[in-house]
Amino acid sequence: MPGGLVLPYRRVQEEVARRADALWAVASELHAHPETAFAEHRAAALLTGELECAGFEVRREVAGLPTAFTARSGRDGPVVAFPLEYDALPGLGHACGHNLIAAAGLGAALVVDAVRGGAGGTVLAVGTPAEEGGGGKALEVAAGVFDGVDAALMFHPGVYDWARAPLTAQEQYRVAFRGRAAHPTGDPTEGIDALAALIELFNVLSVLGRRLPEGSHVQGIITQGGTATNIVPEYAEGRFGLRALTTAALDGLAGRLRTAAEGVALATGTSVTVERASVRYEHFRDSAALSERFAGHLDRAGIPLTPPVPGVYLGSSDIGNVSGRVPAIHPFVAIMGADGSDHTPEFAVAAASERARRVLLAVVEALACTALDVLGDTDLRDRAWQGLRATAA
Repeated sequence: MPGGLVLPYRRVQEEVARRADALWAVASELHAHPETAFAEHRAAALLTGELECAGFEVRREVAGLPTAFTARSGRDGPVVAFPLEYDALPGLGHACGHNLIAAAGLGAALVVDAVRGGAGGTVLAVGTPAEEGGGGKALEVAAGVFDGVDAALMFHPGVYDWARAPLTAQEQYRVAFRGRAAHPTGDPTEGIDALAALIELFNVLSVLGRRLPEGSHVQGIITQGGTATNIVPEYAEGRFGLRALTTAALDGLAGRLRTAAEGVALATGTSVTVERASVRYEHFRDSAALSERFAGHLDRAGIPLTPPVPGVYLGSSDIGNVSGRVPAIHPFVAIMGADGSDHTPEFAVAAASERARRVLLAVVEALACTALDVLGDTDLRDRAWQGLRATAA
């Protein structure tokens, strides 16, 4: 153990070492029993049980979500939150490593609570279901779950060691065209082809896509396209995923989708409806002050973090909604090589590997040390809030 560590950090190391097997058992249990969005009942029971045993005050079904929860220790002073993700991917299990995110947040909350020993400040573990599409954190933000929080600290396993997360804004839209049914041979002039209108929208969006700025794109699928080949389709529907570098840019892109759909409807004699079909994920706003502190702590474990590669984006997450209201971190820490990818069977295997165990324990220590810094350092909290206000300016 490095002799130069100050006492609280040394105690964190000791607590993490003492809990190592138990934390890995939690990560392994979650991995062995994957549950998808809003159905993570076993995971929520496991995590809340661990927190209750440690004396945390647990509230279940927060924000009206059956598998969401909060667990609080302390009632005064600054508040540090650890978002826990625990949903899995349909058919792939924990191919995004959320078993490690949950175990890391759990471990950090338990360690910080043990080390601070009743001193001022509040530790809050937040169970956040359905990151893979359901937007649990976005719904919790709207319900006020993160109100009063001074920092939200989490990590994500990946294929890169990056200090911050290049995560874009994202939402989905349902576009439905209505025309008029007819026999395509016996009465072709009476038909108004809704499917042809939808296909034309794809063509327009393909042209639009060539002129979109960096980080923006539209990806669509046809969800309904008619009932029989001898009937001109009177109804056709598509679902379109939109991503943009910022939430403001996403608003602009959604407006262009609506304009394109209405233009196609006018040209084809159809009518069209354009409706949001998902929870909106905002872009992630990194807290540089907190990310720098976390990276320094993780470096002691021999895992140096670097800035993300310019122009490379790693998808979207509902942590973006939290980061717009609370100083937040979401670093990526590799559990497999850069030639791999999450959302693959290989990544699911990696999420239960010996490397994943080493990363988990190193991250728990770094998260806990960062949380202690937040609780004890007024200047750090002020700089974190100033950074967040600067991103909103």
